[in-house]
Amino acid sequence: MYGCMSLRTTQILYLDFDGVLHPADVRRYRTPPTIRVNAPGHALFENCEVLEQLLDPYPNARIVLSTSWVRVFGFQRARDFLTRGLISRVVGATFHKRYHHKDGFALKPRFVQIMGDVQRRSPGAWVAVDDDAEGWPDSHRNQLAQMPVDLGLSDTSAQEELRRRLRVHFGPRSAFEQPGVL
Repeated sequence: MYGCMSLRTTQILYLDFDGVLHPADVRRYRTPPTIRVNAPGHALFENCEVLEQLLDPYPNARIVLSTSWVRVFGFQRARDFLTRGLISRVVGATFHKRYHHKDGFALKPRFVQIMGDVQRRSPGAWVAVDDDAEGWPDSHRNQLAQMPVDLGLSDTSAQEELRRRLRVHFGPRSAFEQPGVL
């Protein structure tokens, strides 16, 4: 999972699915059992490769799922919707059935859910990528890369927003961006 990496030096990306990896308007149908994005021209998890590319310069970055998909489908099934490259980075979720099934977790703002996980994990640095900024205090807004609900990471300005947050909290993109390094 973390190998030799200390939790205090770990970089965590808190990842929402809807409004980030695909547009937020997603419907689950029971007959036949399907999940669809209700946005013409878009598909479920269409932005996974974009996220992989944005995380590529940060090999120590790990992902914690902060999405309602974990409550609906369970951790493993929610994780398995992702690409292999993202799955290899996933180390957990903010929701844990054992702890949160009766405490109103789903009603808490995403910021509160994430902060509970931050307190448990004590990562060295963290960033959240989500389309919902409700409940985020000004003191932590710089750790949120807010995505446009209808496009998520398919929007180039949203990609730049996440790139900027990663650079600020996880360090420069590469040694080549550091002054004086060849």
